[in-house]
Amino acid sequence: MATAAASTRTVKEYVFEWEGKDRNGKIVRGETRAVGENQVQAALRRQGVLATKIKKRRMRAGKAIKPKDIAIFTRQLATMMKAGVPLLQSFDIVGRGNANPSVAKLLNDIRSDVETGTSLSAAFRKFPKYFDNLYCNLVEAGEAAGILEELLDRLATYMEKTEAIKSKIKSALMYPTSVVVVAFVVVAIIMIFVIPAFKQVFSSFGADLPAPTLIVMAISEFFVAYWWLIFGVIGGGIYFFLQAWKRNERVQRVMDRLLLRLPIFGTLIDKSCVARWTRTLATMFAAGVPLVEALDSVGGASGNSVYADATAKIQQEVSTGTSLTSAMTNANLFPSMVLQMTAIGEESGSIDHMLGKAADFYESEVDDMVAGLSSLMEPIIIVFLGVIIGGIVVSMYLPIFKLGQVV
Repeated sequence: MATAAASTRTVKEYVFEWEGKDRNGKIVRGETRAVGENQVQAALRRQGVLATKIKKRRMRAGKAIKPKDIAIFTRQLATMMKAGVPLLQSFDIVGRGNANPSVAKLLNDIRSDVETGTSLSAAFRKFPKYFDNLYCNLVEAGEAAGILEELLDRLATYMEKTEAIKSKIKSALMYPTSVVVVAFVVVAIIMIFVIPAFKQVFSSFGADLPAPTLIVMAISEFFVAYWWLIFGVIGGGIYFFLQAWKRNERVQRVMDRLLLRLPIFGTLIDKSCVARWTRTLATMFAAGVPLVEALDSVGGASGNSVYADATAKIQQEVSTGTSLTSAMTNANLFPSMVLQMTAIGEESGSIDHMLGKAADFYESEVDDMVAGLSSLMEPIIIVFLGVIIGGIVVSMYLPIFKLGQVV
């Protein structure tokens, strides 16, 4: 039992930079992930390389790896391979040139697996946190068909467009959210520090204060007494809500449905989901992935559980012989334009092309809506801030306006 436990214990590996000479006497350099220098020397000897220098590389703490980092890496790898650079050398070049040590470590781990004979798709599947099923399936299809560089290029384009849509949605939602947060902080400062000063002045007036002033002063007293509770409840509530939204499937489903029903923003999110859904399916079709298998990845890529559930039903209907257009129509979720273009694509045998056109259209729709929302939200937010801040100011100056009556 002790031997079995020891054999399954994880062995820590390090990255070693080495320099040596190959069989022709040419100087070569590279990196290898291993337990120690002896393992590096043995690996290099098997490759016919006589090592002259081996040095352990110091690993700096890196930032978290984001989808944007994976998109950039995919574009760089596709460019390298289309230029005729070998796969392992491409990983070396991209890894060395990356400013994020976390990304460099990830690429070096993948390179080490590929170097030992593992297929590229299998190496990617070891890191599901960064490479989803869609990514791995497309790479596997490219390896099987011998068109890996072309599939990587399409995958890079797909990821760039997807990240662009996400960025636009976030920017559209960030503006009103940040304004609300700033407004709350300003109101809290006024309630805690400014209103009590007015209260001391009003106490010497010797007259009844107007109702709006009394309400504001009561709120101020509550803020002064329980400011720690207010900030704690709001901050903790937001944190736990976001964690539940992220981790609880039931909360995710409720919020995804609610987001699609929001005024103005719901339409924007809906169009972005359609754009991502059609773009994903078009990319999978172009790679030669069968329809039923392609639909496995499409639902999750839409970014909304409503579309994921609809995709599962579409996949079930298609697997029983129903056409894609009919299955999408039964979902009661897709716009008529998408259904018509899908029908034309099925009749002409060019579904990937027609879905790509639909994705282009809805991506441009998202661009236009984000631009329109930015101009629309500005006057609404100005009015919102004016009512909140202006109401507080007016309520505090009402007693001053009535000061003449008291005198």
